[in-house]
Amino acid sequence: MQHDEIRANLETELKRVTAELTLIGTQDQTTGDWEAIPDATELGNADDNVEADAVEEWETNHAITDELETRYRNIKRALQKIEDGTYGICEISGEPIEAARLEVNPAARTNIANRDREKELPL
Repeated sequence: MQHDEIRANLETELKRVTAELTLIGTQDQTTGDWEAIPDATELGNADDNVEADAVEEWETNHAITDELETRYRNIKRALQKIEDGTYGICEISGEPIEAARLEVNPAARTNIANRDREKELPL
């Protein structure tokens, strides 16, 4: 797969992930971090069950936001790597990332041998 095609796929994925994030969260303009938005209309509700449901929904959205934010950052990083000419290089070993891995996950940061260590890398 050529870098132009990879870039186009990553940009499409970035738009999708950003749209999903904006449905359940907001981005801090200073830090760039995403946070889940609580349903303020239900918080403080006199019915404890309604308020508990709102808190549970926020907790679920918080977990989803965290996952999507990681994907968002990895896509942005992959696009920057294409620009820098470092795309497809494992961030741990410095070796090439397998083409099959990049086809499945174009934003992969490590090769297959180091995929279990990818969580150790800073966002």
